[in-house]
Amino acid sequence: MVAAGAETAIPGAPASLAQDLREEIVRIDVTVKDLYGREETRRMPITIYRPDGDGPRPLVVFNHGRATPEKRAAQGRSHPEAFARYLVQKGFVVLAPTRIGYWETYGAFDPEDNGRCNDLRLDAMARAASDEVLATVAYAKTLDYVDTSRWIVAGQSVGGLTAIATVGRRPAGLVGGINFAGGTGGNPDRRPGQPCSPQRVERLFADAAATSTAPMAWFYWPDDLFFGEAAPRAWFRAWSDAGGRGRFNTFAPVGGDGHNGFNLDMDHWTPVVDRFLAEIGFPQAPATERPPRSDFAAVDDADALPSRNANARAAYAKLVAAKSPKAFAIGDRGGYGWAVDDYVTARALGYCQRSGQSCRLYAIDNDVVWKGR
Repeated sequence: MVAAGAETAIPGAPASLAQDLREEIVRIDVTVKDLYGREETRRMPITIYRPDGDGPRPLVVFNHGRATPEKRAAQGRSHPEAFARYLVQKGFVVLAPTRIGYWETYGAFDPEDNGRCNDLRLDAMARAASDEVLATVAYAKTLDYVDTSRWIVAGQSVGGLTAIATVGRRPAGLVGGINFAGGTGGNPDRRPGQPCSPQRVERLFADAAATSTAPMAWFYWPDDLFFGEAAPRAWFRAWSDAGGRGRFNTFAPVGGDGHNGFNLDMDHWTPVVDRFLAEIGFPQAPATERPPRSDFAAVDDADALPSRNANARAAYAKLVAAKSPKAFAIGDRGGYGWAVDDYVTARALGYCQRSGQSCRLYAIDNDVVWKGR
């Protein structure tokens, strides 16, 4: 389990947007067709994250997953902040569309409806989702800070399926794809680890591989309650046997549901993505490095914390008692952020900086790294 917290020090600041990532939401018109031939044009929201500077910067289009039917109405805006923070630090612009049929476009028109469990029909779903990726890239071409001559498609769950389908279409400028726990048909409550019609997913991925050229990195966890361990391996074999390029990566169980390893296991998958990105021409290292231990104070000396904010002091006391990995960051105007369990330095800084403050790391694990103002 990943935990984090923050305080916004500026009254009225938009806590839902990561200002240090220049996060914004735009909307574009997208036309898609569903399984039954119905075609509609809707306004699709896109969350944008980008580095400082004018660019142009390479692009990553990230695609979200699909909740089970009983939870889909509550599925909100796609805002993969931790993933975006990792990529923005490496110099990428990240565009994350919230596809038609989710969040504010949820309703009777669902272009990702794929039929009954024992008879999934996936072509229309994959086509609609990848059409939305291509519409996102077309919009990105209008942004002078984006370089669409080199872009990557990525996604988790149905978003991973979307990434695979997009790679199969060989769009201009696409140089790679990243698939986190990609597939469809899973239900962790009713059929844990036993997805519907896995052979249909296998066929879809083989068809995409046959027309693909860009390499991919695939990531799955053995305790995936949506797809289990066997089906993803079969899907990758089908991809490889049909000519798809890429590597299958797996890690130790995360404990709980490995389908969410994308969010819960960043410490393990980010080095693998680093290598993949370097192989396809993006060698830049992330900007967040662990600073050395300082002599400012002992980690359990809460009185030394350079903040008079009572909430910050209370949060820091909890962090001191927590197990590593953990990190605490302090803002220049009284804010703070903290994180435990996974990808802690970037998460702590990110939560602190949400209010637009300049933040620095104060403590990592059992070391104070603060060197003074």
